[in-house]
Amino acid sequence: MIVVLRPGATDEQIEQVKQRLEQRGYGVHVSRGVARTILGAIGALDQEKELVAESLEALPFVERVVPILKPYKLVSSEAQPERSRISVGGVMVGGEQVVVMAGPCSVENREQIIACARAVKDAGARVLRGGAFKPRTSPYDFQGLGEEGLQILAAARQETGLPIVTEVRDVRQVALVGQYADLLQTGARNMHNFDLLKELGQSHKPVLLKRGFAATVEEWLKAAEYVAASGNLQIILCERGIRTFETATRFTLDLSAVAVAQAETHLPVMVDPSHASGDARLVPSLALGAVATGADGLLVEVHPAPEQALSDGPQSLRPEAFAELMAQVRAVAQAIGRCL
Repeated sequence: MIVVLRPGATDEQIEQVKQRLEQRGYGVHVSRGVARTILGAIGALDQEKELVAESLEALPFVERVVPILKPYKLVSSEAQPERSRISVGGVMVGGEQVVVMAGPCSVENREQIIACARAVKDAGARVLRGGAFKPRTSPYDFQGLGEEGLQILAAARQETGLPIVTEVRDVRQVALVGQYADLLQTGARNMHNFDLLKELGQSHKPVLLKRGFAATVEEWLKAAEYVAASGNLQIILCERGIRTFETATRFTLDLSAVAVAQAETHLPVMVDPSHASGDARLVPSLALGAVATGADGLLVEVHPAPEQALSDGPQSLRPEAFAELMAQVRAVAQAIGRCL
């Protein structure tokens, strides 16, 4: 259930409601909005909920108690009607601005990352992406530079001022990556790694949760609920294509999932057109379609020399192609009343 407090509720009143719920066996998450404070309560017996709701509604500082029927309680739009805005190193995701995060698939060396960071920033990107730890299908492919890669990303942030997003593959990496990154990415292969999701929920760092390539939208949102239920509502969803019978592209970009996720949750939703297509020629069209659909941002792979990339070169845009795409994204964003 969701407990909505009246505007102006004090810290003592919030704590009073929280203690009442915890005494009844609920896990409680407090969300402080612009106008109201909302408490999400999960985990108690169904037969007690009506009695608990009645006792809370009798308090003069409680506006209403709302039962949540969705299996994803805390991230649902029922729990929080207003859209969430997530700060990534000071860059707000989920507002009027379409936020573009760009950079190479893998961190290869300092020169490559610094050059790419400067190029994507000049074109209008707000966040630098790059993989320090790379989950690869083959054990013989390049696996990333590890902590050295994180240090290179931090140097690029120092050089350009761009916040950084990079992937966390394992529970044991959360603390380490959290020391360097502004946004912790969960890759498609790890969407069902529930221990990792719980750990990310305790990290208090913003999380970018990619949809698994064989996951339904409901499963994706339940994965987000794992992070939220562990104490972290700083979640950005990312649609990156799903596996279907179609073989013309690497994956099938599901833009309908963007609309569904925005209707079902209060979380920002981004799109990764690079991994969806697997082909740099198709990235611009998919990116523009995502912005027109209403996506809150894009995750785009950019490499100064894609033919030399150690991973995902065929889907990476050259800096000049990325600059052209950004001009087109700006035009589409403006057409739907947003900005870049």
